[in-house]
Amino acid sequence: MAERGFSTNLSRSEQLLFLTDEQLRQGIELMYFAYRSFTADPDRILAERRYGRAHHRAIHFINRNPGLTVNGLLETLGVTKQSLNRVLRQLVEDGLVESRVGAEDRRHRNLWLTETGKALETELSAAQRRRMRTAFSNAGPEAVIGFRKVLEEMIDADLRGRLIPPSEGGRP
Repeated sequence: MAERGFSTNLSRSEQLLFLTDEQLRQGIELMYFAYRSFTADPDRILAERRYGRAHHRAIHFINRNPGLTVNGLLETLGVTKQSLNRVLRQLVEDGLVESRVGAEDRRHRNLWLTETGKALETELSAAQRRRMRTAFSNAGPEAVIGFRKVLEEMIDADLRGRLIPPSEGGRP
């Protein structure tokens, strides 16, 4: 990894503060490479079904919040209504998502994964959980807490309060 300009032999002060432009560039590159690896397994599974990452994100958040409204999903994903409608239409037609009229407000559409949708979500997230579990285990508990803190701090403050559930005892 050193040949790409990444330094793994950081001094204590460098470990605590990543302030130089070069260190920030290294962090940006690591984020790109980590994201590419993190999404590689789900991307292969999705491609077999002619789905993309937008489908994966919708499936993930519907699974995490059964009964989520379409507007709630729009807010969470930060995408256009047109973009989300295309994805949801395909997931509903393929029997992965069920859209029900809201019990409290009939104008709302609530989203639920079907059993087939739950099975796909489990398959997609299993590879990512394995990768995260291995990385967290290898990095250690302090790194896990620090990683979560860094990610939370990168999220716009208004979104952080609305979209990120509080951690349990400092764990992601």
